[in-house]
Amino acid sequence: MKIAVDARMINMSGIGTYIQNLMKNNCYNIALGKKEEIEKVGKVESIIEFDSKIYGIKEQLKFPYKKLRKLKPDVLHVPHYNVPLFYRGKMVVTIHDLTHLILPEFLPNKFAYFYAKFMIWFALKRANKIITDSENTKKDILERFNVNPEKIEVIYLAAGNEFAEKSKKEIEYLYNRFCIPKDKKLLMYVGNLKPHKNLERLLEAFSKLKNKEDYRLILVGKAFKNYNMLELKEKELGIEKNVIHTGLVNQEELVDLYNLADLFVFPSLYEGFGIPILEALSCGTPVACSSTSSMPEVGGDVVEYFNPYDVNEITTKMVETLQKQDTISKEKIQNHISKFNWEQTAKLLKQVFEQ
Repeated sequence: MKIAVDARMINMSGIGTYIQNLMKNNCYNIALGKKEEIEKVGKVESIIEFDSKIYGIKEQLKFPYKKLRKLKPDVLHVPHYNVPLFYRGKMVVTIHDLTHLILPEFLPNKFAYFYAKFMIWFALKRANKIITDSENTKKDILERFNVNPEKIEVIYLAAGNEFAEKSKKEIEYLYNRFCIPKDKKLLMYVGNLKPHKNLERLLEAFSKLKNKEDYRLILVGKAFKNYNMLELKEKELGIEKNVIHTGLVNQEELVDLYNLADLFVFPSLYEGFGIPILEALSCGTPVACSSTSSMPEVGGDVVEYFNPYDVNEITTKMVETLQKQDTISKEKIQNHISKFNWEQTAKLLKQVFEQ
């Protein structure tokens, strides 16, 4: 079988992690995207150069239909809902979440909402099979679109094998690199800056902690360096000296920061899966996260949950989780994590391609 993938998003957070891990597990023979980016991740038989930005008419007009047809793939895997409108071969589409439809207030304009709604509808209609990362996303699709449930396959994601517990000696360098004080309790968030990540409420919840000086909140993620709104909020709350912005970090630093943190906090309003929850658990860090969407599927009974719209509850749950972080056995956490692995994800996806 020849399987092609639209790999343009290979370096983005979330979907990029998805593409990279599937490529490492030999799911694809043909990849569409930037050659240098693809070759850094894994080997494929053929690469078709294609670098049009997602979400727009250009990606439809510039899609390499003829070049792809010459290579005769059995299946094209599109890892997002922005499918090529005029492609006529067999196609599997992964729809990770319906954030754009469930939280339209965070979109830039009404056109963005209608574009997302049309493209998701078209992807669901056109694809031979739909993949979702969670039962929750499958439920969301079935509630909003007329789709045969048997057309949708739920395949869970995972944390990479590099996410594991480390000794304190291995991570000591982080204190100097990111100006982190050694005598404070460290709370950490990892992710992007999109509004549905709910970071302003996280800052408010952090500001309500008693003895704030005993804590530091570490925000790890893309573009934090250039993002002024959060910093304005921090000044307004009087916590600017208690919040550390690392900006974008490399994979080794990310693993080490998880290990350094005393608590991982994930206040997102909506997630299709929520890989950071598993990454933190794999590094031995307790987790407090939202009780919404797919997150209870990912965290199971080994993490603490809160209502992400209730600032006081976020504060309370952070403190409670820190106080009882040793009450859940490592064996129980390990058994939970072992349910999720990329080898299994790749195996199940290959079965879908074969079908």
